[in-house]
Amino acid sequence: MKQRFGVISDPHITLPHTVPPGRSSFLLTDVSLAAFEIAVKHLAELGIDFLLIPGDLTRDGEVDNHSWLRDMLAGLPFPTYVIPGNHDVPVPQGENGIIGWHEFPQYYQNAGYGETDQLYYTCSPAAGLRLIALNSNQFDSQGRQVGCLDDAQLSWLTQVLAAIPKDELILVMVHHNLLEHWPGQGKHPMGLRYMLDNRRLLLELLHQAEVSLVFTGHLHVQDIAYEKGIYEITTGSLVSYPHPYRLVELNSQDNGGWNLDIQSFRVEATPHYPDLQTSSRKWMGDRSAPFLIRFLMAPPLNLDEATAQALVPDLKDFWPQIAAGDPRVNLPDLPADWQTYFARFNHQEPPGCPHLGDNAMEIQLPLHSSRSEALRCSS
Repeated sequence: MKQRFGVISDPHITLPHTVPPGRSSFLLTDVSLAAFEIAVKHLAELGIDFLLIPGDLTRDGEVDNHSWLRDMLAGLPFPTYVIPGNHDVPVPQGENGIIGWHEFPQYYQNAGYGETDQLYYTCSPAAGLRLIALNSNQFDSQGRQVGCLDDAQLSWLTQVLAAIPKDELILVMVHHNLLEHWPGQGKHPMGLRYMLDNRRLLLELLHQAEVSLVFTGHLHVQDIAYEKGIYEITTGSLVSYPHPYRLVELNSQDNGGWNLDIQSFRVEATPHYPDLQTSSRKWMGDRSAPFLIRFLMAPPLNLDEATAQALVPDLKDFWPQIAAGDPRVNLPDLPADWQTYFARFNHQEPPGCPHLGDNAMEIQLPLHSSRSEALRCSS
């Protein structure tokens, strides 16, 4: 049995009139509509069975942008399953053309949510597969947005995992990262904002249930991380260099396991950007200075501002290389100790996973036999 599905992350759908006057962006959001249309057309040509979008569907939760995407998804020749990202539900209550937190499922009843009013759900997108779609966006007592799973969702997830038949392969989709996608991300203040606050608790639940595949977004980089049997596939943003999307093919094996093959593609051109890859890489490099200065001044480097600013010109292509995946960082103009530090960001296969690549990978997933027999679907 073979199943093929696509992954598009962080498309940040942005209708022109939803951009405030004079507002600039690190993202190339004016390609969002065309890039999405190009990507889904190509995936349809490849013959996918369904599509996953792990969050940040819109620029900032605008009603018009959610409505455009809802209508677009309804016309696709394959089902789509979505979850909210931090940009999709930025406020607890709807205001000024922005949807409220609990309005999100109403827009995507035909994209996984059905009739549920919860921001998470589970379903079977294809024979032999079980999708668990989680909401990692919460608000604290001061109304600030945080990335974590609430207690009610964790309780629901525990019951769902226990009830999944042992012959179903589980796919988990959540916006925030569970594993590190750059060295020391879990200790870096700028890296932590992309990670789930209670990720260790979630990882323990997934380990116990022998879950192998987690699909995330949020970080806007192409990266596949591995830890203790779990592969976290994070997909870069469709409106940020290198404008990637993925094709995942699963083939069931006679022994009950699965062969997993991941390929990645890029949007190469749009009507207003005939060489999108070159234009977008320059766009990112030209706008990366504020990000890089904050990055260099934060732990573990703790550089002073003058030193950080002096390094920035040599690092103009650093983040585009990271975002593209499988990086080979080469900074010959920097002192040797700085070259050594930044070389840590080069692609390295983790122990026990020699075939891991950020853009392409083929692995064997073993048969998981510890899960109990039970129900087929719930929300």
